[in-house]
Amino acid sequence: MLPPAAAPAGVAARCTRVLLAPRSRLVLLLALLACGAAVTLWWQPQHLLTDARPAQASGATALAVFALAYGACTAFFVPRPVLNLAAGALFGSQAGLATALAGTMLGAALTFGLGRLLGQDALRPLLRARWLTAADRQLSEHGFRSMVVIRLLPGLPFCAMNYCAAVSRTGWVSYLAATALGSIPNTAAYAVAGARASTPTSPVFLLAMGFIAVSALGALVVAWYKRKALRGR
Repeated sequence: MLPPAAAPAGVAARCTRVLLAPRSRLVLLLALLACGAAVTLWWQPQHLLTDARPAQASGATALAVFALAYGACTAFFVPRPVLNLAAGALFGSQAGLATALAGTMLGAALTFGLGRLLGQDALRPLLRARWLTAADRQLSEHGFRSMVVIRLLPGLPFCAMNYCAAVSRTGWVSYLAATALGSIPNTAAYAVAGARASTPTSPVFLLAMGFIAVSALGALVVAWYKRKALRGR
């Protein structure tokens, strides 16, 4: 018979195993996402595009605060285009681009880390459908190339793609390097559009919007091609 002091230790060990189990961690991730979504709906970040004024935001502190807020928001499904436009409107094209890219990297690292730590072990056994297996193989074997393409094409949900990459076997270095490289063009286009939104007929604004439109069309073409390829596997 075990001594009485051993019983609490056994209960603590069982509780620890339950809390660290893959399903428990997945439940925690879903709870975090639900809370983040609720805060987002309450905050309504789209007001940044109408209520903010460039004169109200200046200096390194404002840039750092916005980048941190940007990273946190993208982890909870706030659309990056809204934040990119706001960065351009608040800080101008160059500073807005730098701030948006910094926030993009913070958000990408945060979501990838959360997905890898809390969701990967529970979700990988569920990848049984043929197209899910094919998508996982593509990300796992060609992580850098696949992530660059994903980042270059607008319309793909940033946060959802991050969590999908976290479930795959994509490495940290490939994931972050591809995010840094692939996010530049569209982030720059949105930041420029936000900075020039007060002059929508200017050539720079029209060029930025044209680039976004062409990128969106390219995303549709690639999505159609990839859908056929995944179905054929």
